[in-house]
Amino acid sequence: MHIEKAILDKVNIWLTPTFDNETQEAIREIMTSAPKELEDCFYKNLEFGTGGMRGVMGVGTNRINKYTLGRNTQGLSDYLKKSFPGENLKVAIAYDCRHNSDTLAKVVADVFSANGIKVFLFSEMRPTPELSFAVKHLECHAGIVLTASHNPPEYNGYKVYWQDGGQLVPPQDNEIIQVIEALDYSEIKFESNPTLIEYIDTKIDEAFIDSAIENATFNTSASAKENLKIVFTSLHGTSIKLVPDVLAKAGYSNVEIVKEQAEPDGNFPTVKSPNPEEPEALAMAMELADKVNADIVIGTDPDSDRLGVAVRDTEGKMILLNGNQTMVVMTHFLLQQWKKNHKLTGTEFVGSTIVSTPMMLELASGFDVECKVGLTGFKWIAKMIKDFPNQQFIGGGEESFGFMVGDAVRDKDAIASTLLVCEIAAQAKEKGSSLYQELLELYVDFGFYKEHLISITKKGIEGANEIKQMMVDLRENPLKEINGERVVCIEDYQTSKGRDFMNNEEFAISIPKSNVLIYYLEDGSKICARPSGTEPKIKFYFSVNCAVENTNDIPEAEAFLDTKIKNIIAGMQLN
Repeated sequence: MHIEKAILDKVNIWLTPTFDNETQEAIREIMTSAPKELEDCFYKNLEFGTGGMRGVMGVGTNRINKYTLGRNTQGLSDYLKKSFPGENLKVAIAYDCRHNSDTLAKVVADVFSANGIKVFLFSEMRPTPELSFAVKHLECHAGIVLTASHNPPEYNGYKVYWQDGGQLVPPQDNEIIQVIEALDYSEIKFESNPTLIEYIDTKIDEAFIDSAIENATFNTSASAKENLKIVFTSLHGTSIKLVPDVLAKAGYSNVEIVKEQAEPDGNFPTVKSPNPEEPEALAMAMELADKVNADIVIGTDPDSDRLGVAVRDTEGKMILLNGNQTMVVMTHFLLQQWKKNHKLTGTEFVGSTIVSTPMMLELASGFDVECKVGLTGFKWIAKMIKDFPNQQFIGGGEESFGFMVGDAVRDKDAIASTLLVCEIAAQAKEKGSSLYQELLELYVDFGFYKEHLISITKKGIEGANEIKQMMVDLRENPLKEINGERVVCIEDYQTSKGRDFMNNEEFAISIPKSNVLIYYLEDGSKICARPSGTEPKIKFYFSVNCAVENTNDIPEAEAFLDTKIKNIIAGMQLN
């Protein structure tokens, strides 16, 4: 098999004494047994995407290993020193349940300490939102969490947080990447300074738990809390460290934990994918819920920033809500509570993303509250809080099962969100309703919105080229009509331009550049195409809507919207 010279040059660098014997031996083994894999290991450098840097663990520039993460950390150390001259620099580091997360976290801590930077390192796995909280709580300059969220077991990742507890955003991320790219692997300082590494645990746990309870509880009666029957699963992840304690301290004692999934395990043995977006992942929890007649099921992903919620429908059947549904229920509840407590002054806002349900805009408008919309990823919602210090953030989310309550954590937070959704369900049950019934009432009041997501996976170099070509075609040969409906507007976030075809006008888009295209149809439907920043896939988001006069109309309306989505997918030849 022919391997390009540029790739072989990279391979040869990794066969020099800068890299340890184990790494060199692994590369020689791949060269002999799987040259095609060698190409994939080295054809590019791992890139920062919407959720930091994620990749398969192994040797090479396109893999997660001590050298790629060491180089990142060395570059970040150099950037911190340049950004905060003369300051005593501090960083916090956390990690999840994935294979090698603990050893990679220690490598990262060693490199920071070798550069004279004080490190606060969790001695055991912790939820990602706790790292965001710890950065602010300990007044750190930056934070790192080793996680690959809900990716398959062979993945790991590296997320960088800044002083405000939010993830890196442009142009800062690009500035740091330039520093990293200019570094030679031989410049990484791996020799630890143990005096600069401090292990942190229960002190931060207690502060984080108190913060979650303060932000996510709303005068629910003790009897309502006791009456709510909860089934919880951590899907072999980190939330088992905190969620049971948070619920207990908040007064929720009627909690059943899925025991088979309670043990943290990077192999995620009971699920195909530890992603609460997929009904399969919560199958065991739903089964337990039927067995014990639970009201609600909550499952979190391995690093505990996303949550899946299942509730009983009008016929008593347990169903999984999608991320848009949980987001609108939680946002509406928060807006109601703020209004009830006379806290709405006209300076508050909620946050959402361009691929999430437009229903968020309708909800916010109903309370005369602004809804700010940003790019995909919670770093953009965190940036809203930072950019508008004179406005108060109530809450916000995105379609991919993430939500943030208040601004104590500047990332999606399944810990506080779990508590919030229990508050909603408990209060609804107490008044003879249910969380699902509350959602149906929102559809009557604000319009029935139905969303659907398709992910198309294309692996390797060929796959990356196919995804690139799909976006080129949608840009250069735009569809004029989909499912018999005229395309009335296209927004291109890569060029920061939109085109209104009804008025034949072009307009500027103020949101930062991103490889995203949105088509709007004459009937109010919305289609978004977006290549993933962290996985080898392209995602298509569909949103359709119609008005309903009462909750009895919803089944018929849902069938109508489901058919519309199927026809749009067929019309775009995506099935």
